[in-house]
Amino acid sequence: MMLIEETTIPVTALPVEQFKAHMRLGSGFADDGGQDAALRGFLVAAIAAIEARIGKVLITREFSWTVNSWRDRAGEVLPVSPVRTVSSLVLSNAVGTETVVAAEDYRLEKDSQRPRLRPDGALLPVIVTGGSAKISFSAGMAVDWGGLPADLGHAVLLLAAHYYEYRDETALSDGCMPFGVTSLIQRYRTMRFGLGAAQ
Repeated sequence: MMLIEETTIPVTALPVEQFKAHMRLGSGFADDGGQDAALRGFLVAAIAAIEARIGKVLITREFSWTVNSWRDRAGEVLPVSPVRTVSSLVLSNAVGTETVVAAEDYRLEKDSQRPRLRPDGALLPVIVTGGSAKISFSAGMAVDWGGLPADLGHAVLLLAAHYYEYRDETALSDGCMPFGVTSLIQRYRTMRFGLGAAQ
């Protein structure tokens, strides 16, 4: 399986001015915009970390997901949520010849935790030995910063500020996330079930 982010978060969707206000950075200087690129980098890093932790895409963008076999031909769970639209399903054989599956032969079953690609009939089309299926889709909770839930937006600002403050620190453990951020994002985490118990 391979998930590819086909488009990135637009620069205009990043709350640089809000981040500056949150950080209480000085203004009115000749080089006010001098740190903007670095601040955008911290915001993108914070968004990526939170998305990885909760299994959800915050700002809408395009993805493609390639699989070599279906886990369940009655409905394949997509790797991120929330999925807004599925734009194409393309099958490839062992030599790379592609076949576009007609849009009426499948549908998106929307779900905030586990969206699925469902067949219009009983089963998704067969993926031949050595072949693959590529699903192209858009996913995201909001198309711009203003559409995000306030607590998630605040969590991003907190984590980006943490990255900014500790940008030269090398002793922090892997996966370190401040408690305030963890508590804000907890209710958005994807519930996974295994061996009869929620994780």
